[in-house]
Amino acid sequence: MANTSAAGLSWRHNLSRWLTAGGQALLDLLYPPRCPGCGRTGVLFCEVCQSQIEPPLAPACLRCGRPAEAEILCPDCRAMPSHLERIASSAVHSHPLRDAIHSFKYNNGRALARPLGAHMAAFWHQRDFRADLIVPVPLHAGRLAERGYNQSALLAHVLGNAVGVRVSEAVLIRHKATRHQVGLGRIERKQNVAGAFICRGDVAGRRIALIDDVCTTGSTLEACARALSAGGATSVWAFTLARARWIPIQGDAVPDPGSDPG
Repeated sequence: MANTSAAGLSWRHNLSRWLTAGGQALLDLLYPPRCPGCGRTGVLFCEVCQSQIEPPLAPACLRCGRPAEAEILCPDCRAMPSHLERIASSAVHSHPLRDAIHSFKYNNGRALARPLGAHMAAFWHQRDFRADLIVPVPLHAGRLAERGYNQSALLAHVLGNAVGVRVSEAVLIRHKATRHQVGLGRIERKQNVAGAFICRGDVAGRRIALIDDVCTTGSTLEACARALSAGGATSVWAFTLARARWIPIQGDAVPDPGSDPG
């Protein structure tokens, strides 16, 4: 009886996978994918565009990752304490990656999580990063319902599978709805996300890798790290797909209407 039941479950699982794959194939036939970088049809994100992704700027501050004269702590990081051990990014937020991220977030381009997450994984292996747990930056429930998915969580799962580190979406909660960060200066961004996150999972004694798509000022990442540190994490460092080339100073607005980096 148990074997019959197991066989039935296996058959239903295989049928479900076949229907999912068949449905995706039908969608691809009716609406073929188009590379967000160059517009080429029939490919999700073409190899030519992927080869043009700009590597992170160097040298950079050892903590915040902003361009610096040498790989040391920048004046801001020397003057201000942080709950983040460091911020690392796999690329610069510029064309064609910028276009791919925009499509990924705002055009229901969730399938782009595969190549974008793979890019992050390659950089992770290159730098030999370490973590006990991967935690994506969460969306507020209202924003999640509006978009239908959390792009940071999709990236985190592709990355986690590739590097062999467990991913948890449950330990960090965004319990406070906030304004979009685009158009806000550094101080406004920091105030906007203050107290927006709480830790509800067991992170005591763990080294956490916090995952997001784009970093501009690091305000969102800092707010997340504060909550995780309060929950007992040994250390928190952030890893984002891209880093904005232009870093605003206090009071400056962020001239980037194409995405909503934190």
